Amino acid sequence: MGFTDLLSDTGLTMLNSWLTTRSYITGYGPSQADVASFKGLKEAPSAAKFPHAYRWYKHVSSYQSEFPSLPGDPSKAYTTYGPEATSVTMNPKDAPKEAEEEEEDEDLFGSDDEEEDPEAVKQREANLAAYKLKKAGKAKPAAKSIVMLDVKPWDDETDMKELEANMRKIQMDGLTWGTSKLVPVGFGIKKLQVNIVVEDEKVSVDELQGKIEEDEDHVQSTDVAAMQKL
Repeated sequence: MGFTDLLSDTGLTMLNSWLTTRSYITGYGPSQADVASFKGLKEAPSAAKFPHAYRWYKHVSSYQSEFPSLPGDPSKAYTTYGPEATSVTMNPKDAPKEAEEEEEDEDLFGSDDEEEDPEAVKQREANLAAYKLKKAGKAKPAAKSIVMLDVKPWDDETDMKELEANMRKIQMDGLTWGTSKLVPVGFGIKKLQVNIVVEDEKVSVDELQGKIEEDEDHVQSTDVAAMQKL
């Protein structure tokens, strides 16, 4: 279905939800999908109500001079991007009756109104307890990802040592800072490229980028250069 509109609170809520775990509308870099969505907004989203959409809007705005050269199809509207299906709240009286019938049909453990065989109940509870015990004994290792971040300064006069020192002060449960290096980008400007390891369930890369970008005296923007599951 894609984004329905980017002007109402409903549309902005959908955009904010979509960007909760994403730096861009699609992929790992700015594209025409971001350009179309950016132009679909009449102004920056509220930072208080839509923090993820606001962070994305602020970041994408730094690419405005590069909009024509970004990859993708510029003829596509923003409505072609976003979630494939949208859950819309409706009046209960308008809800399809089939949904209620399906819920009734999917009562796998029987209805409370029906009298159950005590032995069957006892056996079911025993099986459920055995399953929970077996599941508890199989603790899975935490899923982790290695991420390469590009941290861009404002200009060639930015103190990159201070930038990196401020960045590494950020501590999050499940975050491990790795090696870093300065990479020339042109006109004497160098970006900081840093590797990190994150526990997927504990650390939001978008949230980390937001924390890094709070150092507005040094940091212009951040990008995910690469990401790989460990």
